[in-house]
Amino acid sequence: QVQLVESGGGLVQAGGSLRVSCAASGRPFMNYVMAWFRQAPGKEREFVASITWSGDKTYNTDSVKGRFTISRDNAKNTVYLQMNSLKREDTAAYHCAAARTRPYYEDASDYTEEKMYASWGQGTQVTVSS
Repeated sequence: QVQLVESGGGLVQAGGSLRVSCAASGRPFMNYVMAWFRQAPGKEREFVASITWSGDKTYNTDSVKGRFTISRDNAKNTVYLQMNSLKREDTAAYHCAAARTRPYYEDASDYTEEKMYASWGQGTQVTVSS
């Protein structure tokens, strides 16, 4: 499995921006679809965004479309989540996850379920204040 370490979380005012990063090690990074999930206090973990191994296909959950952008730099073994126009409801621990690319699952939208991801980071806290 690949090891994942997130960074870049913090406190930001509503309407502001933040970028979180996830550094991968241990396995060839390009074998993996990468994703961000988040978990707010008292709520279940939810899918946020995913990106295919090449970076040419991405998918966002509806609540963050137009505000969040997932990207990856395979040379640096790192995936990013740029978050703009943050809202209080975006407050959560953000976790990155890695899933082995599966045959016939070619789109980022095919990788939204937690059970597809075998590797998880410890999370980075994002808190949005009003």
